[in-house]
Amino acid sequence: MAKVYAITSGKGGTGKTTTAVNIGAALNKFKEDVVIVDTNVMTPNIGLHFGAPAVPISLSHVLDNSVKLEEAIYEHDSGTKIIPCSLSYNKLKEEDKKTLKKVAEELKEISEHIILDSAAGLGEEAEMAIDSADEIVVVTNPNTLSVTDSLKTIKMAKEKGKEVRGVVITRSKNKKSEMSIDDIEDMLEVPILGIVPEDEAIDEALNKKNAVIHTRAKSKAAKAYQDIAAKILGKERKERSLFYKVLERVGLR
Repeated sequence: MAKVYAITSGKGGTGKTTTAVNIGAALNKFKEDVVIVDTNVMTPNIGLHFGAPAVPISLSHVLDNSVKLEEAIYEHDSGTKIIPCSLSYNKLKEEDKKTLKKVAEELKEISEHIILDSAAGLGEEAEMAIDSADEIVVVTNPNTLSVTDSLKTIKMAKEKGKEVRGVVITRSKNKKSEMSIDDIEDMLEVPILGIVPEDEAIDEALNKKNAVIHTRAKSKAAKAYQDIAAKILGKERKERSLFYKVLERVGLR
């Protein structure tokens, strides 16, 4: 059954878009059909992450009902599909909220997983993505301010009757000054989907305009995102042994 996930956060700078990009890319690596939609219409970044900062047709045109949905879908070399938003789209209209819900439902007819990269915070754009989703994934950093803002986002989502699938903790440096995982889980009262460490491989991937899943598949960040995607799918990602890889190479597995 197809599902729409809103990737959101209580504040900016948590690594929300990076998380949306890499969860989508990791799901695609598991041979799942994925579409990542940039619903951060005022300050879109999905196109930048995939090397397509400006496209002739975008979500903006779909929201304006000037093109068909299929025309705004672009496929990355990896097979991950994206719907960028225009950098020049600078006004969110009331009808956009209803249209996005309709777009999300239409996408469920053509893809298995729809990832909505939400705007940060609790404004109209973030609310629009949450309203259009089946489940919510909240991105936070392991500090009191970020976790408190995440709590506000979770409360809003629950008040709307949305299921909060869990929390992704990003930019973890494993320092004593950070909130402990137990404390974060107790405060937010939702499952922790995974912990993504601070990793230079993420900045490298952004410079290469690709997901870290593809640019540095063996990095700590890439493995963390693969584990998160596996958890979303109800699978366990297992590292293949050298023996397994040899058998696979000679065609015995």
